[in-house]
Amino acid sequence: MDSGIDLQGTFIESLKDLGFSQGVAKLFWMPLPMLLMILGATVGVLVCVWLERKVSAAVQQRIGPEYAGPLGFLQPVADGMKLVFKEDIIPAKADSILFTLGPVLVVLPVFLSYLVVPFGEHLVITDLNIGIFLWISLSSIAPIGLLMSGYSSNNKYSLLGGLRAAAQSISYELPLAFAVLAIVMMSNSLSTIDIVDKQSGYGILGWNIWRQPIGFLIFWIAALAECERLPFDLPEAEEELVAGYQTEYSGMKFGLFYVGSYVNLVLSSLVFAILYLGGWESPLPLENLASWFNINPNNDVLEIVDAAVGIVMTILKTYLLVFLAVLVRWTVPRVRIDQLLNLGWKFLLPVSLVNLLLTAALKLTFPFAFGG
Repeated sequence: MDSGIDLQGTFIESLKDLGFSQGVAKLFWMPLPMLLMILGATVGVLVCVWLERKVSAAVQQRIGPEYAGPLGFLQPVADGMKLVFKEDIIPAKADSILFTLGPVLVVLPVFLSYLVVPFGEHLVITDLNIGIFLWISLSSIAPIGLLMSGYSSNNKYSLLGGLRAAAQSISYELPLAFAVLAIVMMSNSLSTIDIVDKQSGYGILGWNIWRQPIGFLIFWIAALAECERLPFDLPEAEEELVAGYQTEYSGMKFGLFYVGSYVNLVLSSLVFAILYLGGWESPLPLENLASWFNINPNNDVLEIVDAAVGIVMTILKTYLLVFLAVLVRWTVPRVRIDQLLNLGWKFLLPVSLVNLLLTAALKLTFPFAFGG
């Protein structure tokens, strides 16, 4: 059942009870999901930036930001305000239209992807039947913006960064898609809600991470490469390309790249949690716990607690993965561009294809265990 439609219907009916017409009620509803999505993603970025700085500091045995707000929690806000008020400079010989459109094309698809990501059982803006397909499609648009930004900057380092970003994205999109297709095949659905529902009922033992041990490793490596996280940050390698495609950008345009990278990291962690870690499902099956203690599962209080636990579980799993990504940044050295492309084309692609074929064979052989 589409929870987003239920929420929309309730909101519209409430406004109609207050005397508004159907059209006006729908007009009031339209900006709410977008505002909620932007607000949630922005808060997620602020937490992610703060977490990365504090974890990075702990790894390097230093303190990190601590003066801007409690434990330095307002430092990302201060950095964002600084970027907002910095002068926006466009190089004299740059293509101003493409130069401006580049950051927009990078950020917009990532924000749109949040439309199909559920934060809880009844917390999804749009439960599309092709939700995962939409996410993969939108993720393939960002490299066009990166290449556009590098080309339009009229800077050889920017162009090299844009070319690297496009090559890297193409190399790792295929293994990522094959890993996701294996999950889709097991779940018999492209809907994010259905994929989580297929993992429910058995707690941590029902999660796809046990049924797809190869797929989850492929997905995680490919997701880090798609987010351009170390050790795969070749498009913006400071020691080689100044700042890659970001070299000529300043002010809010640079801020869009900065926000986009962290929003993409949080989004990839969310999708990983949904596909492999049971989404909002608790490691302990709460439905079974209710029956053990003779609690009515239709109890209103229990439903509220279950919803709250679901949201907390989704956020905890997401930021645990963000924490792992930060640790990888300070643990694994950066690879060369030829090593990065070889890993994608010569190792991950054939392994992900074999994993997909193996999943199909096992599903036909053991349909009860593999979603048949």
